[in-house]
Amino acid sequence: MKRAAKNERGESRPQRRSALSRAVFSLFLTFVILSGAALAAFVALSSKLTAPGPLRQARTVLIAPGSSSRAIAARLEEQGIIDSGRLLLAAILMDRVLGRAAPIKAGEYAVASHASIRQVLDILRSGKAIIHKVTIPEGFSTIQVIERLRKQPELQGDITKIPPEGSLLPETYVFQRGTTRDEILARMQKAQKELLDELWPKRAADLPFRTRGEAIILASIVEKETGVAAERPRVAAVFINRLKRHIRLQSDPTIIYGITRGKPLGRPIRKSDIAAKTPWNTYQMEGLPRTAIANPGRASIAAVLNPAQTDDIYFVADGTGGHVFAATLEAHNRNVRKWRAMKALEKNASDAGPAGGKPNTSRHGKKPHGKTPG
Repeated sequence: MKRAAKNERGESRPQRRSALSRAVFSLFLTFVILSGAALAAFVALSSKLTAPGPLRQARTVLIAPGSSSRAIAARLEEQGIIDSGRLLLAAILMDRVLGRAAPIKAGEYAVASHASIRQVLDILRSGKAIIHKVTIPEGFSTIQVIERLRKQPELQGDITKIPPEGSLLPETYVFQRGTTRDEILARMQKAQKELLDELWPKRAADLPFRTRGEAIILASIVEKETGVAAERPRVAAVFINRLKRHIRLQSDPTIIYGITRGKPLGRPIRKSDIAAKTPWNTYQMEGLPRTAIANPGRASIAAVLNPAQTDDIYFVADGTGGHVFAATLEAHNRNVRKWRAMKALEKNASDAGPAGGKPNTSRHGKKPHGKTPG
């Protein structure tokens, strides 16, 4: 029998090769086993991540800014949205390894019933948070705006500083849960500034006021005098013509603001109210009041910056929600007589019932100088 050749040290070369082969094979086998185990674990994990979750009914979840992955996982498990916070963390880790990780974004999210961990994670990464809305009507006073924001449950925090009257732009504002009330007010102030930045350079050349603040004061009066958008430029023209001729504005809403500071009066205007001297009562003062009396909308601001070109200095309610206008006292008095006759017919037809009653006291109209004192 032939023996294997030995080297100088007496080692058998074939035996050395055999040992190396066995080591390589052992490593390869180990790699295969580990790869198979990893693949099996990956498949098992993927199956668990895509399995229906425990949530029986759709609900919302709020992710606070700065929340850690561990805190989010614990919160989702605690709320019964997922079975295991550890599985969610495993999914995040797996995505990082695969290079497809995306951050979870703060916000309020809607989660469907039985959403899987993978679906929940995709929702939280999407950034498609639930959007809430708050609508501030045109002509709301600042105190009314604040009351509405305080009643909005999705907003956070108290209001730290009351904005000046007339500095807010009434609109519908969208926000996510957790937005502060101060943030909404700041957005409203910014929106008005941006609107004025746009409209102020395009204003008419012969306006009887010099500053943006004065424009807002007059716009607030126009806003409170009419709710008909189409006639705001003409209502603005009446007041602008009065200012140019040094005629008192005699606006009923300025009387009310002097009494309530922006809240509804809740009763007709009295003669004593008309006679009261306040910084806002334009029956008792010439020119503009001290401040705005409400927060005017876009249409009213645009109207005072570019009013209709008319000679009107009077207007009176027409009984349908709008007004009729006049440039002379004679024409105005005719309009007033028509208005009173119409109201008398309405009163007779209703037999003095609830549909009848006193004339509207919040618009220009029934006395020779063009107002409605009551």
